[in-house]
Amino acid sequence: EMPNTFSLSQNYPNPFNPVTRISFSIPNNSYTKLRVYDIYGKQVAELVNSELEAGTYNIDFDAGNLGSGVYFYKIETGKFSETRKMMLVK
Repeated sequence: EMPNTFSLSQNYPNPFNPVTRISFSIPNNSYTKLRVYDIYGKQVAELVNSELEAGTYNIDFDAGNLGSGVYFYKIETGKFSETRKMMLVK
């Protein structure tokens, strides 16, 4: 079933250690970026940076190399942008 709206779901589990899943949906083919930032706004990971077909995606994020704290993940397409917060607890 194809999604009819853009969406970025809350990661699960949250808080996490060290792997979490980020889910998002795009209703049409879009160049998509999904990045993770630390509390200071510094990019710490790039999970997606490519043209994606319409659909729902699940991306596993392994933060084993990062310290405990609050992080933000942001999705950007040509028509949609959203940011959510997650917490890494080691």
